[in-house]
Amino acid sequence: MNQPRCTARRRHVTALGGRAGAAVLTLRLYLRRQTRAPVHRQGQKEHSADRCTPFLAVPSMKKAEMGRFNISPDEDSSSYSSNSDFNYSYPTKQAALKSRYADVDPENQNFLLESNVGKKKYETDFHPGTTSFGMSVFNLSNAIVGSGILGLSYAMANTGIALFIILLTFVSIVSLYSVHLLLKTANEGGSLLYEQLGHKAFGLVGKLAASGSVTMQNIGAMSSYLFIVKYELPLVIQALMNLEDTTGLWYLNGDYLVLLVSLVLILPLSLLRNLGYLGYTSGLSLLCMMFFLIVVICKKFEIPCPMEIALLINETINSTLTQPTFAPDVTFNMTEDDSCRPHYFIFNSQTVYAVPILTFSFVCHPAVLPIYEELKDRSRRRMMNVSRISFFAMFLMYLLAALFGYLTFYEHVEAELLHTYSAVMAADILLLIVRLAVLMAVTLTVPVVIFPIRSSITQLLCAGKDFSWWRHSFITTSILGLTNLLVIFVPTIRDIFGFIGASAAAMLIFILPSAFYIKLVKKEPMKSVQKIGALLFLLSGIVVMTGSMTLIVLDWVHNAPGGGH
Repeated sequence: MNQPRCTARRRHVTALGGRAGAAVLTLRLYLRRQTRAPVHRQGQKEHSADRCTPFLAVPSMKKAEMGRFNISPDEDSSSYSSNSDFNYSYPTKQAALKSRYADVDPENQNFLLESNVGKKKYETDFHPGTTSFGMSVFNLSNAIVGSGILGLSYAMANTGIALFIILLTFVSIVSLYSVHLLLKTANEGGSLLYEQLGHKAFGLVGKLAASGSVTMQNIGAMSSYLFIVKYELPLVIQALMNLEDTTGLWYLNGDYLVLLVSLVLILPLSLLRNLGYLGYTSGLSLLCMMFFLIVVICKKFEIPCPMEIALLINETINSTLTQPTFAPDVTFNMTEDDSCRPHYFIFNSQTVYAVPILTFSFVCHPAVLPIYEELKDRSRRRMMNVSRISFFAMFLMYLLAALFGYLTFYEHVEAELLHTYSAVMAADILLLIVRLAVLMAVTLTVPVVIFPIRSSITQLLCAGKDFSWWRHSFITTSILGLTNLLVIFVPTIRDIFGFIGASAAAMLIFILPSAFYIKLVKKEPMKSVQKIGALLFLLSGIVVMTGSMTLIVLDWVHNAPGGGH
């Protein structure tokens, strides 16, 4: 009876793209479970839905109910049967609800993409997924790709081709292994939400660690999007107005433009109580980045080498008032042999940023479980096949973008690749189209990312209180204001990639999935190969996180006197 309505909503959700869409999908999935109608069973009393927040509370659960959460058979179990993979038992009795979202905080009611308040139809706790295999691959690929692709050529320029490929392969494999741990933990732990797994494993501390890491990752993504606005919008305005002498023009200052775009476009959209069709805009990210990749490959064969990069870079700085992001020890005294010869192994002060940039680029783990929930004929094996295809596709996309960007500019690649082209092709029409597409996508994605962050803060500080426009506006303005301060005062986008990649991304990929697995998967002893592997993975994550953060901070301290935008 409910299938058409449920299917329509799921199609709406799975159309969301990127990390912003994944955040929306995760919160909606949580709200749907927390507002489920109570089920009457023989010998049991009626239990009302718990008042829970998206990030900071988890309903109590009896052991007898855990079976309902095993939504897919465990391939390691001897009772696995292909004929009974997806037999769902649904409760037959319905309970009347005054409102389907009666227990949801007003802030979260209006976060939903469509208004379902007042509907009384009953929904089962774990519905069969309706998203096809191919669409699931697209959704996960879209969750992986992001602004990090713009920094990969910079990483290759500071590691060399061979070392970069080794690191890219390593990060993609460990990220895929992390997805395997996460899916298995979800089956054993009885939850399809990243934050709930943290609560089940380590209580409130685990919940805060998971939600804090996800929030940090979202703030890092927002900052990187606004950095793109800061770098690219002045170039677009200059090209459209055909300006030659740009000295002293305030509307070509990246800092002013970020503030202007935030106030005029992003803030009004962020103040909306529901996303509506704005959620679909995050789906543009994958298409924009594919277009960007095609242009990068084409431009490699149009830009000659050697070329007088130093003179052009200086002219670009003076005309656009946006600063370059080269390593401080890079010099521009080029010969043909030096400037046009690729290097395979490079070690310098900027090499430390390579792994954090890669981890930042591969973070998709909070989106894995919601995509798993929506997968048609879902099983852990099927979802792993989705993950393998998605990660391999992104591996190729990242490798091509990094390689052709590096082979175009070699050691002169900036931390944001698209801005590097302004040195040699500032007025190129194709690059102008790419810039406009990327700017539109990131500007419309920032409000989508703000929604789950604001909801988390609201539930932490004002759980159970009625909706207040004053509080809603204050939290939204504070989030956007903090992000703008980061973009204005943090020297380069490289620092955002590095810090978030070494902290939040390392937590989401390495540390939390392995810790959840060790704690929640009880059927495997600690001396088993699986648990030992997870423990080694946890230790390697701690080493990567602490080592990268230490080296990045040392680089900041060492280069502080010469730092700048």
